[in-house]
Amino acid sequence: MQLVRDIDTAAASRGGFVSIGNFDGVHNGHKRIVQKVVDAATAASVPSVVMTFDPHPIELLRPDAAPPLLSSIEDRANWLAELGVDVLLAFPTTPVMLALEADEFFARVVVGGLAARGMVEGPGFFFGKDRKGDVDVLASLCQEAGIELDVVEPTTWKGELISSSRIRTSLSVGDVASAADLLGRPYSVQGLVVTGEGRGRQLGVPTANLTSISTLIPADGVYVGSVVIDGRPQPAAIHVGTNPTFDETERKVEVHLLAFDGDLYGQRLVVEFLSRVRETRAFDSVDQLREQLSADIEAVWRYLETNPGGTSGTGGADRDEVS
Repeated sequence: MQLVRDIDTAAASRGGFVSIGNFDGVHNGHKRIVQKVVDAATAASVPSVVMTFDPHPIELLRPDAAPPLLSSIEDRANWLAELGVDVLLAFPTTPVMLALEADEFFARVVVGGLAARGMVEGPGFFFGKDRKGDVDVLASLCQEAGIELDVVEPTTWKGELISSSRIRTSLSVGDVASAADLLGRPYSVQGLVVTGEGRGRQLGVPTANLTSISTLIPADGVYVGSVVIDGRPQPAAIHVGTNPTFDETERKVEVHLLAFDGDLYGQRLVVEFLSRVRETRAFDSVDQLREQLSADIEAVWRYLETNPGGTSGTGGADRDEVS
């Protein structure tokens, strides 16, 4: 897989089968489209290409309305590589690009830049200034240019369309289990471990405090989680939110590793959210908080021990085996 950002020098992306979109999260709906791209490209012995935008066009057009991202460009590159994509083109989003009419965008990017042999899109695909280009416009342009077009039927789950917006909605209420069903894998965030207040250690529950998280953080609460350290998945309890018992108002992501004791300061951790245990709340005393933390950890272990086949190898974990 190649991650390229300059269409003018991306020779590996020319002459292939292409899909254009944001692909934020690379969810199960995206995967269906990507599989079509890879299959068509493989059959024709040409590159399979996914083109996305960096930053998201809404960040330039309506920055106040820009949704929080589910994934970085690098995340998308990794997941698309696993699906067999040859090239991810992270197209620089500029005011000039956003001002292109649909036919101009098609001529400059699809024909001129990518020399696409074929395209695969979903029925909700829009392109060009003010999103005036839809799949019907695309079909007409592709026919004129002699480019194959496959419009893939939308993917649904429980009767509703799978979309990045739907995943954000699930995460915003802490429903990480539904988000995982839509994504086809657990939702994860990546952050830098920094020094915290040390309250967790004082309570007997030391935590790795994460900052510099650039993607959507799920709703406040306590979660079952998993963190890969030195190539090995580690079960974890995750706390998202403030610490109201101590009158702290800063929202944090704190990770307590159940079976690991080591120095993680300065490391970047990828933390997966598997299930929600409870919401965040204030306690009347430190002792009451300590009792609840013990109950939370027990709940995390119960989840891991009763969910065989869980992600990253932590499902079905035995607390004696992993400790």
